[in-house]
Amino acid sequence: MLEVRNLSVRYGRISAVENLDLDVGKGEIVGLVGPNGAGKSTTLSAIIGLVPAVTGTVTLDGESLSGVPTERIVRRGIGVVLEGQRVFSTLTVGENLLLGRVATRGGRSEAVLDDVLDWFPILREAFHDPAGRLSGGEQQQLAIARALLGEPRLLLLDEPSLGLAPRVVDLIFETLAALREAGVTILLVEQNIRRTIEVADRTYVLRSGRVALSGTPAELTDVRKLERAYLGF
Repeated sequence: MLEVRNLSVRYGRISAVENLDLDVGKGEIVGLVGPNGAGKSTTLSAIIGLVPAVTGTVTLDGESLSGVPTERIVRRGIGVVLEGQRVFSTLTVGENLLLGRVATRGGRSEAVLDDVLDWFPILREAFHDPAGRLSGGEQQQLAIARALLGEPRLLLLDEPSLGLAPRVVDLIFETLAALREAGVTILLVEQNIRRTIEVADRTYVLRSGRVALSGTPAELTDVRKLERAYLGF
C-alpha cells in the first residue's frame, strides 16, 4: 500500500533521514522504532508532506505523493496522529470526533462513528464532556478515534504510548491489534521496541536516520542484535 524509496531529509547541513526504504502492505501493522533523534517523526512528516524530502519517492497504492500538499494527501486516505494528544480541549469529545469527518472520503459516517465508539467506549461515556477533562490516555484515544473518522486506508501513528501509564499502554496496543483485525493498515512510530515488535507484522529499527535492522517478530528475537541496532554499540 505504502512504498517509500531512497528517502532523504535534511535540516540545513544536518541529515535527519538518509536513503530510507520502507514498505507497508494492506492490512499490516508496520513498526518504525528507534531512540530519540533517530529520524522516526521526520520520516512520518516527510511521508505526509510536512517536511520536504531532498531525495526519494513516496507512493500510496501506486500513486505518487511527492509534492502533493498535506491536505490532499490526507484526502487520499491517510489518517495521521502526530506526537502528543493534540485534541481541542475546549470542544466536547463529540465535536472533536466530528472534526475527523472533514477528511472523510465519503461513505458510512454514522456507522464508522458507532464502530469507533465501540473501540473506545470511554469516548461514548464522555461524548458531551469537554475534551480537556479527559486524562492523557483518554485524549490519546480521542486523537486516534478522530483520525479513524476520516475512514483512512492507512493510519500513521507517532508515539501513541508516549508518557502513558502502563495499563493505558496495554489498552493502546490491544486497540491497535483490534484495528488490524478490522482491516485498518497502520504505520506505527514508537520508542517502545518490545511492544512494537510484539504487535507489528514487520518492524524497522531506525538509527541516525538509517534503517539498522528490520524483520518480522520471528526474525527479531536476538536481543543483543536488537540492542546493537537500536543503540549502536
